[in-house]
Amino acid sequence: MRPSSSSCPLPPPPTCSSRLPQLRCFVGLRWSAPRVQVRGQLDAFAGIGSGARGCGARFRAPASSASQPCYSSTVIRNDNSQNADFPRNYSKREKKPFPIPVLELRRRARQRMKEAEGKPRGPPPPPKNGLLVQRLIPEAYRVYNARILLINNLKRLIKVVPVKGCKYCSEIHVGSVGHPFRTCRGMSSDKRKGEHDWGSTFVEAVFLPVEAYHLEDRLGPRIPHDQRFEVPRVPALVELCIQAGLDLPEYPTKRRRKPIVKIGRKEFVDANEDDLPDPEPDKFKEPILEEISDDEITPPSSPEETAALAEETLEVWETLRNGALRFMKRYSVRVCGYCPEVHIGASGHKARNCGAFKHQQRNGQHGWQAAVLDDLIPPRYVWHMPESGELQKELKIFYGQAPAVVEICIQGGAQVPEKYKATMRLDIGIPSSLKEAEMVV
Repeated sequence: MRPSSSSCPLPPPPTCSSRLPQLRCFVGLRWSAPRVQVRGQLDAFAGIGSGARGCGARFRAPASSASQPCYSSTVIRNDNSQNADFPRNYSKREKKPFPIPVLELRRRARQRMKEAEGKPRGPPPPPKNGLLVQRLIPEAYRVYNARILLINNLKRLIKVVPVKGCKYCSEIHVGSVGHPFRTCRGMSSDKRKGEHDWGSTFVEAVFLPVEAYHLEDRLGPRIPHDQRFEVPRVPALVELCIQAGLDLPEYPTKRRRKPIVKIGRKEFVDANEDDLPDPEPDKFKEPILEEISDDEITPPSSPEETAALAEETLEVWETLRNGALRFMKRYSVRVCGYCPEVHIGASGHKARNCGAFKHQQRNGQHGWQAAVLDDLIPPRYVWHMPESGELQKELKIFYGQAPAVVEICIQGGAQVPEKYKATMRLDIGIPSSLKEAEMVV
């Protein structure tokens, strides 16, 4: 049979080398790009969208289809994740990871040495030269007052929003009835099969008191082991505020008005300040709040007052964490990699009071490393109560968590902040029964 001639000859059949890249691109498009986008691109490619028919359509192909992608896909990014995993609970038998890996720290050190090669070394900036960062002094007073106000507000909110604590372990729950999850690891937990024995609790279980040694001179020598009982202990956040510029009469500290004079790598002497005029006593000083005793606590009288108090507490909580994070960027904060001991200063103390895993091999010495914000202000995550008002142990994977302070404020009537919605898993539908949960893929 004689083949029919046409004005539009058919293209030759594709070979294996030219066909595979096209199939690979098409498969990628089918799963990565939206269906409407794929259809529009295919129509434009075949000439259908322009109204062309038959062989009158002009077909243009790239020069090398094997090396160029067939179509471009649109990637939509969202900075706020819908759901996020809970913070990991590290075992007591492992060391905390460094906030920045050691290899990255070494790479940055080599880069700094390479950039500073052949250049004169300038004077160190504050606070490394002994002076205070002037713009952070008013912030130190605000953070200290925010801490006092947070404690006072939590004492009032706990009178209205019930908070339960286990009698045998450190776990807490915000609600009238404790959660049913068997996660207790306290005394005689094997006899109770991991069930918690819930009871009342205090503010110290919600806002954990992290203490540190108070330094009269933050650039002075390290605290030896023999003087560990002679140095007073204060809340770590208060000590950070004192080093940032807060003046408390009960905790005196040394203030320098001239930069230190270095005479060695780790040795320095104080500059002569006799020629300076007398300092102004009340230049940055602000009024300081006082903590209210438990006998003077008055609970909110109405739901509207409770909601307003919860909103104020949530704002104070964010002010506290944001201010502490700004301090930690300029002032050094150290934490032990094995236990929760915190030290405010460039070098940790020498007290050998670490009792964590394998402390005998370290002779009780701490493994100091850079601290993160959660080491200074532990958020203390608790289970978020759903709208139904009860938790079922079979549906544990569907529930979210939030910091204890945030959960108390939310149950008190405050709005849910955007930054905590990911771990609270508010967008996850909770099944009504175990049978419905088994159907979830």
